[in-house]
Amino acid sequence: MRNRYLDLLRFLAIVRVVVYHVTGWATLTLVFPAMSVMFALAGSLMAASLHRWGPTAVVRRLRRLLPSLWVVAAVFVPAMLLTGMPLSPKVLLWLFPIADPPANDWGALALSVIWYLRDYLWFVLASPVALWLFRRAPVPTLLAPYALLASVEFGLYPTAPVVLREFGLYFGAWLLGFAHQAGMLRRLANRVLLPVALVLAAAGGAWIVTHPGPRGFDLNDNHLGNALWSAAFVLVLLGRGPSGAAWLGRFPRFDRLVTVFNRRALTVYLWHMPFVVALTPLVDVVGWSHQDPVGLAIRVALVFALVAVVTALVGWVEDVAANRPPELVPGGRRPVAARPAPVRSGPGRGLAAGEPVPSSPPPAGAAHLPEPGLPVSGRAAVPAPREAGEPETVELSAGRP
Repeated sequence: MRNRYLDLLRFLAIVRVVVYHVTGWATLTLVFPAMSVMFALAGSLMAASLHRWGPTAVVRRLRRLLPSLWVVAAVFVPAMLLTGMPLSPKVLLWLFPIADPPANDWGALALSVIWYLRDYLWFVLASPVALWLFRRAPVPTLLAPYALLASVEFGLYPTAPVVLREFGLYFGAWLLGFAHQAGMLRRLANRVLLPVALVLAAAGGAWIVTHPGPRGFDLNDNHLGNALWSAAFVLVLLGRGPSGAAWLGRFPRFDRLVTVFNRRALTVYLWHMPFVVALTPLVDVVGWSHQDPVGLAIRVALVFALVAVVTALVGWVEDVAANRPPELVPGGRRPVAARPAPVRSGPGRGLAAGEPVPSSPPPAGAAHLPEPGLPVSGRAAVPAPREAGEPETVELSAGRP
C-alpha cells in the first residue's frame, strides 16, 4: 500500500522545483527545501528496497533511474555534438553519470539538472554499506555527513572533492530517510524531536543570515545552512507527519494529478529545465520580467504545458523501467476481470452447456489432499507487495531549489 502522504510531499517538491526555476524566488527554498525532502524520501525507499531485496536492490534502483536519462541523452547528445561539443570517451558518462557528463555551452545550462542523477547514483551505490553501518550505530552514522560538511565549510578540509562535498550536503537527508523507514523518527518523543528540530533550524537560519550568498538567502548558495535548515524540516515532515493522506480520495482530479507527478517525476525533472531555458528569451521579447506577476504566471503555465506534452510522448519509459504496463496518463482505473458465476447443481438438474463437471467425492478413508495452488500448511499465501515507484528530484547546481 502506497503512503499517499509521501506521494503528496513528492508532488509538492516537484512543483516547487519547477516554479523556482522559472521565477528564481529564493524565498521558495526556505519555505520548502524540496531537494533534501526528495533525498529523504528516496533514502526511505532505498532502505525498504534493501530490506526486501538485499544488495540486488541497487541494480533494481539503477534500472528504474537510467532509462529516462537515456531518452534525454538520445535527443540532446547528438544535438550538442552537432553544435560544437567534442566527441570523446567522456560522452559515455551520459549512459552512467558517475561523474558530470560533458556538454556544450547551451547544453550545460539546459541539462544542468543531471547533477541530481549523479548524486543519486552515488547514494544508491553507497546505500548497502551505509545501511549496514546505520543499523549498528545509527546516531554516529547519521551525524557523519554533517560533520564532513562542517569540516569543509570551516576550512578543515578545503580541498574535499565534489563527491565528498555532495555527501556532506545531501547524504544526511538520505540517512534521515533510513531513520524514517526504520520507524525511528516516529518513535522519537516530542520532547526530543521538536527541540532538536528547533535547534537545527535556529543554527541553520543563523548561518544563512550571517553568510548570505550572491542571491541573498537562497539555500542553494549556502551548503551548511541548507543542510541544517533542511534537516529540521525533514525531522518534522517525516517524524510528525500523518501516516497517510486518505482525504485525497475526496478530490479525484487532484488525487490523479498527484499520481501522475509521482509516476512521471523523472520525466518532469529531466525535461522542465530545457523549456525554462528556451522560454527565457520571452523576457526580452514581450517584457515578462521577474517583477511581472502575470508574465511569470504565464511562463510557469507554459513550462508545465510543454512538460505535459513531452511526458505524454516519452513518460511511458518510466512504466517500462518499473515493470508496469505503459500508460499514457497514469492513475486510471484498470478493468477488473469478471469472475465466473458459481456452479450450482441439485437433484434432477442437468448441466448447462459449458458448465464444469463436478468432481466425484473422495472415497471414505482417503487422505485429504490440498487443492492445487493452495499452501499445504493451510495458511493463506499472501503475495509480496510491489515495490513502490520512486521519482527523483532534480535541481540545478547553479540554481538549485
